[in-house]
Amino acid sequence: MIDFNLNERFLRGDFENKAVREGFGEGLVEVARNNEKVVALTGDVGDSVGLGEFIKEFPERFVEVGIAEQNLVTIASGMASMGMIPFAAAYAAFSPGRCWEQIRTSICLNNMPVKIVGSHAGVNAGPDGAAHQILEDIALMRSLPNMIVVAPGDSVEAEKVAVACAKDSRPNYLRLARAPSPIFSSDNSPFEIGRAYVLREGSDVSICTTGTMTAQALLAAQILEKQGIFAEVVHCPTIKPLDSETILQSARKTGRVVTVEEHQIAGGFGSAVAELLSQNSPTLMKIIGINDRFGQSGAADELLDFYGLTAPKIANILASWL
Repeated sequence: MIDFNLNERFLRGDFENKAVREGFGEGLVEVARNNEKVVALTGDVGDSVGLGEFIKEFPERFVEVGIAEQNLVTIASGMASMGMIPFAAAYAAFSPGRCWEQIRTSICLNNMPVKIVGSHAGVNAGPDGAAHQILEDIALMRSLPNMIVVAPGDSVEAEKVAVACAKDSRPNYLRLARAPSPIFSSDNSPFEIGRAYVLREGSDVSICTTGTMTAQALLAAQILEKQGIFAEVVHCPTIKPLDSETILQSARKTGRVVTVEEHQIAGGFGSAVAELLSQNSPTLMKIIGINDRFGQSGAADELLDFYGLTAPKIANILASWL
């Protein structure tokens, strides 16, 4: 029984688009109003990563470190050690991309509850080009001991992620998209760190997905149904730790698993699912993502289509594979 409460407008095909980073910013303001220990830091990109309203409402709880991501996460670790709940936000290409060693040593090794917010992840960073379109951050962060990795699927879920991460006592990485994307969840949809959710039941294949690719997977499942292929869609906003029970149950039900992510196919979400299946329930599997390539400059929708990450392209890949 599915009780996720999908967005009614999305189900009607009347898509409401909003950037995940905006939802995160709204959630952070909400949690900060209720907890004075919540602070925010950034590396000269406050408005771009969703901190604009937080800065206006809580200027005394905001730290601007400039373009110095290594300092950003190290200062955040020091603040966490003094009992604060720091959200250190930057472009993901530079945090964790530039400061991974500081995250490893200052945050994870000491198990400091810093919330690292990596915005503009994936090719949807668009015109910013390959240098800013990190496609390796899931691999970087899920390999770190103590680190929780979360990729909200839409702006509504991102609000809930901000609240949940503020309450979590571990280091967290929040992977945020830049471009507006369809809102498929609702205010009544659940979110819990470590949980995956079956959004659509099926019998022929399980589509396990994360981040904004979930909306595309849902639309791809609609296309496949018209071809007589019934896909189950499993939304995994938490990449580490994976919800092993939900994924394994779906895999055993359908006998085939496809993962979809806006990330390199090496070391990312698909790799995590493959590790789970190979050790617990070997299953025929395909990973859809970026295949050992860098991004490039272009409109977000154009790039997603070019790399095969839109619903029609995903549906075509699945139909051919099945």
